[in-house]
Order: sequence, then C-alpha cells, then structure tokens
Amino acid sequence: LVGMTSFTRIVIGLSLLRHALGLPETPPNSVIVTLAICLTYFSMAPVLDQVNRDALGPYLQERISAQQALDLGVGPLREFMVRQTRESDLRAVLDMARAEPPRTIDDIGMRYLMPAFLLSELKTAFQIGFVIFLPFLLVDLVIGAVLMALGMIMVPPSTISLPLKILLFVLIDGWVLVSKALLSSYWA
Repeated sequence: LVGMTSFTRIVIGLSLLRHALGLPETPPNSVIVTLAICLTYFSMAPVLDQVNRDALGPYLQERISAQQALDLGVGPLREFMVRQTRESDLRAVLDMARAEPPRTIDDIGMRYLMPAFLLSELKTAFQIGFVIFLPFLLVDLVIGAVLMALGMIMVPPSTISLPLKILLFVLIDGWVLVSKALLSSYWA
C-alpha cells in the first residue's frame, strides 16, 4: 500500500538531503521516516478522504461488501497514480510484460500501473535530490578551492564546509523549503 502513495518520493528526497548536507546518520532514519510519513499523510489527504468517504466508511457501516469497498477504494489511488506516472515508464513496464497497450487509462491493470508509478516516483525523487545536492556541492567546491588557495591542503574541506552547510540550511529554513518542494511536486 505504501508503494501506491507519495511516500517513496518523499523519503528518498529527505534521505538525499541528509547526504547532501554531509550528515549520513543525522537526523536518524527514524526521524526521516517519521517526517516522510507525516508529509505523505498531508499530501495524500484528499485521496485518503475520498477513500474513507466512498469505500471505508460505507464498509464499516455494513452498507457495502468488502469487494465493493475494495473496488471503490482503489479508484482514488488509481487516479493519483495515473496522474503521477510518466507515459514512458508505463510503456516500459508494458513492454517488459509483453502486454498490449491499453486503449484507455481505465484499461491499465494495477499490476502494470503500480511498477510504472514506482519507477516514475524514483526518477522524480532522484531529480529532486540532484537539485537539492547542487547548492551543497557548490559550498564544498568553494571551501575546497579556498583551502587550496591558502595552502591548507592538510585540512579536510568537510571540517569547514559541514558547519557552513548546516548554518546555511538553518538560515534558509531548509526543512520547510525541502518539504514544500517535495509536496509541490504533487500539486504542479
């Protein structure tokens, strides 16, 4: 079920941010995953509300069967995944499965849509991660060049650049900016 949500893109984006900062273990995985779950819940709220209203609520009130609830509940998730899936990724999955291309979007089977969605999410997550890395890479390059110019070749650049990257990240309210960027990638 997690593979049908925004969790993959968000957790990879946050993990790449941690590595871009030069802090491979801070914040710990538990914090990264918790933040990713919270942001996933926030970004998926409209979809989850629709699933609750159309499928889960009526099922719990015993107004519809389990099969009807499943059929009604998968619809909003399916629409979400279709919006986020690249056509090229769907085509690649269909080619790997040697399946006929669907005539309409509604004809796409979940067994093809789910892997295509995850491939699209991974690609987008790494694109976002690349953009996150650039400013921190620039700080590392500038610090390295300055240390070389000063003849301080024995000083590891990370000794100087790590505190500067953390300061820069805190000053620009980095957690909020990255969270906004990850969430806005679903609303664009």
